[in-house]
Amino acid sequence: QVQLVESGGGLVQAGGSLRLSCAASGSIFSINVMGWYRQAPGKQRELVAAITSGHSTNYADSVKGRFTISRDNAKNTVYLQMNSLNPEDTAVYSCHADVNYCSASGSSHGDYWGQGTQVTVSS
Repeated sequence: QVQLVESGGGLVQAGGSLRLSCAASGSIFSINVMGWYRQAPGKQRELVAAITSGHSTNYADSVKGRFTISRDNAKNTVYLQMNSLNPEDTAVYSCHADVNYCSASGSSHGDYWGQGTQVTVSS
């Protein structure tokens, strides 16, 4: 019904930059919060950044000042600009969205996840 597709991951050297994108598709009425999570091997998933439909943002302390989250509501797309990357940023980054969508029975609400994109930062 609703799908999130991430792109933009890859391999980058320390100090470099990457830009992640996540596009939501389906019978979407609106998206309240969109965010990026990451999970490194052997570690729990953590919130990296989130943004509301009104463009209020929240960042993990570890990325504040280096990462910037933004969104294009018309395209149902969220972006994560990652600058000054370091090896500790290496993880699978997953997109999350709190979606209000249309169904045969009317309006529905649910949390959706993308499949994740690998970000690897070498030293």
